[in-house]
Amino acid sequence: MQLKPIEQQVVAIVGASSGIGRETARRFAKQGARVVVSARSRSGLDSLVAEIQQDGGEAIAITADVAEFEQVKAIAEKTVSAYGRLDTWVHAAATAVIAPFDQVTPEEFKRVIDVSLMGQVHGAMAALPHLKREGKGALIHISSVEGVRALPLQSAYASAKHGVEGFLESLRVELKHEGIPISVTSIKPAVINTPFYNNALTKLGVKPTGVPPYYQPSLVADAVLYTAEHPTRDFIVGDVGKLLDGLQRLSPALVDHLLLLIGFQFQRTHELKAENSPNNLYEPVPEHDRVEGDFSHLTIPSVTDWLDRNPILGWSAVAGTLGVALLATLATQALKGNGNT
Repeated sequence: MQLKPIEQQVVAIVGASSGIGRETARRFAKQGARVVVSARSRSGLDSLVAEIQQDGGEAIAITADVAEFEQVKAIAEKTVSAYGRLDTWVHAAATAVIAPFDQVTPEEFKRVIDVSLMGQVHGAMAALPHLKREGKGALIHISSVEGVRALPLQSAYASAKHGVEGFLESLRVELKHEGIPISVTSIKPAVINTPFYNNALTKLGVKPTGVPPYYQPSLVADAVLYTAEHPTRDFIVGDVGKLLDGLQRLSPALVDHLLLLIGFQFQRTHELKAENSPNNLYEPVPEHDRVEGDFSHLTIPSVTDWLDRNPILGWSAVAGTLGVALLATLATQALKGNGNT
């Protein structure tokens, strides 16, 4: 499956007013793609388009609530109307309620599902007809490591992300059955330093936080741009995310015990925050229209992400290093054996 170089692409980014979506839009435009950005926050989109244009890029904006299919469909239609086609669809919109399950109302739970799961479904439904008409392209959905392993206090969000994984798996096989070369990618970030924790509705009595360490949004943008050119099934962002994935495969019960130790206290800061504080469950929060959140001091780099984006150089070097180490160990053992005879 062959995808176009970034500079030749027309890209729609949904959930672009802040965080991962905003950084991704800037990066696509900087590399020459023509981008259409969408979110609920008009002010956030306007400032993003201004940034892109000041840097010499090309972008247009359309406001939309991803819970409404007709509004999402309009994003795809405007993209094709403005630029003649759609090559890559990036879906990053999400919202969350951080609270014990028994404190979440049915309406709140449903709203998280409507945005964080059905919004992604709507995105794929809106984009696919245009990608099929082109005969190729990429669907890139920002899921989460919580689509692999749910965390306590995030039942609705984790449910949505597990749902995203399910519908993408089904869709991927259907497209292969039809023989249509459309790449379907699930990006699964670990804990990322975006305004996500500022925006979430919290019932903890304090400002929530992810279980550290954090990674910077630029790391997720790197993964998105890589998969826009290189067909990829899954891309876990962050060494810790890959570790969690491995532990979950090895022993879910072990992860249960680990989360009992760290999953509750490490999602709480000491900063008081009332339940009625501004959050983006139903309305955007314009003051949070930025890329990074409040936890830059807790961010770390990720080695395995570079290796995944440079598989020939990266993993070959790792294999070579391990091979040399193995040969050295065997040689040492042989020398010791000869010395004992």
